[in-house]
Amino acid sequence: MQWYNIVTQDLSRLPDFLQYYENELRAAALEVRISGNLEKNNAMMPGIVNERFTQLQEIEAVLEFMNKQLTKISRKHFKNYLETYNRALTSRDAEKYAEGEDEVIEYELLINEVALVRNKFLGVIKSLEVKNFMLSNIVKLRAVGMEDISI
Repeated sequence: MQWYNIVTQDLSRLPDFLQYYENELRAAALEVRISGNLEKNNAMMPGIVNERFTQLQEIEAVLEFMNKQLTKISRKHFKNYLETYNRALTSRDAEKYAEGEDEVIEYELLINEVALVRNKFLGVIKSLEVKNFMLSNIVKLRAVGMEDISI
């Protein structure tokens, strides 16, 4: 599913986006385990990494889109403060007031939720790297004759 296009066209779908990726994280937790046939685990690794990395990139794209939108929202409030107070405020003061606007804070909280999911997916990618390393070591041990290695 192309969540990037869905979320960028309709931000009200963000909860569905987050729920989808939380479900994917639960599925990914099973994929990072080493169990069963060693050859099957090795054969499946490239596909698993590709799928999870693609998902991570989609989350990153949504996060970048939201950061750009936050800049736009903040700039609107910043401009409003500068124009309303006829330069009685410094740029720094106007920036601080703009950062405190409810709309800006609410959007930052949404960004934080997406960033949390992104960080969890980064953990999945790291776990897959460790799994690949461990599988490689098991294969090396078996190649030198240690056939009684169990997982």
